[in-house]
Amino acid sequence: MHGRWRLFRHDAGQASGPPAWTYVVLFSACLLIGIWSARTFGAVVIWPANGVMLAALLQLHRRQALTVLAWCLVINLVANVVRQDPMPFLWLNAALNLGQVCLAGLIARRVGGAALDLRRPRRLANFALLAVMPAVLLSALFIVTVAASLHAYSVALYLFTVVRYSAMEILGMLIVTPALLLIAKSHRFHDTAPASPGETWGLMLLLTAVTAGVFIQPMAPVIFLIFPPLLLVAFRVSPVWVARAVILVAVIGGFSTGTGHGPVVLTELVPMGGLEGVPSVIHRLNVFYLFLLAVVITALPVSTVMSARRRLVARLEARTLAAQVARRRAEEADAVKTRFLALMSHEMRTPLNSVTGYAEVLARRPSMDPEAREQLNQIQRSGDALLMLVEDVLEISRGDESLDRQPLTLATLLNAAAEPARQAALEKGVDLTVEVRPGAEAPVVGDRRRLRQIVRHLVGNAVKFTERGRVSVVVDRIGEAVILTVTDTGCGLDPARADALFAAFVQGDDSISRCHIGAGIGLTLVQRHTHLMGGTITVDSRPGAGAVFTLALPLPPAEVTMIAGTAATASPVDPEGADRALRVLVVDDHPANREVARLMLSAIGCEVAEAADGDEAVDMARTDAFDLILMDVRMPRVDGLAATRMIRALPGTVADTPILAVTADAMPEDAARCLGAGMNAHLAKPISHLALYAAMETLLAGPAPDTAAAA
Repeated sequence: MHGRWRLFRHDAGQASGPPAWTYVVLFSACLLIGIWSARTFGAVVIWPANGVMLAALLQLHRRQALTVLAWCLVINLVANVVRQDPMPFLWLNAALNLGQVCLAGLIARRVGGAALDLRRPRRLANFALLAVMPAVLLSALFIVTVAASLHAYSVALYLFTVVRYSAMEILGMLIVTPALLLIAKSHRFHDTAPASPGETWGLMLLLTAVTAGVFIQPMAPVIFLIFPPLLLVAFRVSPVWVARAVILVAVIGGFSTGTGHGPVVLTELVPMGGLEGVPSVIHRLNVFYLFLLAVVITALPVSTVMSARRRLVARLEARTLAAQVARRRAEEADAVKTRFLALMSHEMRTPLNSVTGYAEVLARRPSMDPEAREQLNQIQRSGDALLMLVEDVLEISRGDESLDRQPLTLATLLNAAAEPARQAALEKGVDLTVEVRPGAEAPVVGDRRRLRQIVRHLVGNAVKFTERGRVSVVVDRIGEAVILTVTDTGCGLDPARADALFAAFVQGDDSISRCHIGAGIGLTLVQRHTHLMGGTITVDSRPGAGAVFTLALPLPPAEVTMIAGTAATASPVDPEGADRALRVLVVDDHPANREVARLMLSAIGCEVAEAADGDEAVDMARTDAFDLILMDVRMPRVDGLAATRMIRALPGTVADTPILAVTADAMPEDAARCLGAGMNAHLAKPISHLALYAAMETLLAGPAPDTAAAA
């Protein structure tokens, strides 16, 4: 991130850090220390004044920064007069200091970003290498060149002076400016340093003690002992405290070196030509500068890297926590949605069971006149259509779920799925044929529910949009894929609108004068189920020329040859002989549902007993013997699942009584929950004579537990 070429801080920036007069006071203190150092040690150990000015320039707004720079320039000129600098250095030093600070500030804003967050390693490196060093080197070359022209410096003295001047200025800026900027912005940069306040002060005291111990003695060159506690400080505390630690080391080391103490004075100086007039303390200061440079490039980068790591870890933890919260919310929303769908399915199917059940029972009475029977059949067909719509709406709301693969026979599935459309085709005079070619006659493994919905919607749409002619359903196997083709001679459709047909609630004709009804979700489910099973669907149609829907589904051959639930007789068999009527216990909390089941069972000569809840069912199963129990799930007092578990726990043969779940809980997970509770099969409401008899036939014939669920 880079800023613009701007000298002063943007006026819209938030004010932070110490007031402007603090920088003036610090600058004055630095000049006083420099004057004292020059008079006491014969040399200025380090020059932090420009670092203070640079921090003020980078931190303050335009008007405040100009005021501080002006005061610093005046104070610098006064200090030069007090120090009795000769002309032209009296004004040239002050001017160069100001120019050096302005150039470094201009570059720093460009390469350091608007926030000047020196906790970031890259920005600290850009600040040191691209802003401070070029500005100081230009200033050093200029001032030393002027001095060399006036005093005839040798080449060795010229290079020595440039190096010493640059090191003194660079170290002053690198030590002071980052520290002041970090302190000024510490309220914004909340660094999560692992050290507590007590540990921080303890580490600073340890560093102070080690540094003082190293520099107070002139006998052993043990300057390396400072780096272990310094690195410990860099790893454990925030960059603000690390900057303070660097200043602490510089102050203690500079004072000790100037007074002739510490390991720096043990350095043996090699005589160099042209530098005979340079005092030994000046030579040794270059060694001290090298040590300070090592301290700066060790402590500050390590501190910034650790700070960046802590920020990334904190950000990762925050995002992980947010992701976990979002996941929990999504799981809760999915659970709520699942409960809603299950509840809606149950509440819609329960009244439909009475409507369609009573209509079917009445229509089967021999005494019913043909006109009334046709009206009842129409009620039943309308109820079936409403049930299909309910199933479709719930299905499209469920989203994509895992496939339930099981062996099945395509011929049986296609005929059953096309059955609801046969009556409509018969009424319109449309010929509806289903052909399973020899290659597709063998059992396959697939999702029975999704395949049934695919065929039902494709065939239903073909019959709905075909007024005359024929609708053909052909299934074949080509290689590993099963090819299902549904062809009609209906009105066809515009190829430009073919893709839009698979969008939810979109129809070929959605005007208020349309000729065909529908919710516009059938083909959406067809495409969703096809893609979920790894297949493809294509449409070939033209207006007035009919339509051809072709599906390619990867349905592998099944290893079994008999598919459960494919053969159902008109009435269930007697497990003990034809001379005794079947005794069936119907358990349901709705009287109308019990009445419908009783009428259907009585029609085939069954003896029917009724229970209003699971508690009654357990008591009756304990005292009476039944050949079959039809068990509802949602009931007061004791539900069907609990009642089934209690019956399975009863002693004797009663625990083996076949139990068929007859419930409005029709979701796949509902069926799995019923089987898990000990029921033998699951039959969703609303029920019909054919579906009930087929389920009873399968159970009483003694199927394997894993195939009973197919009923």
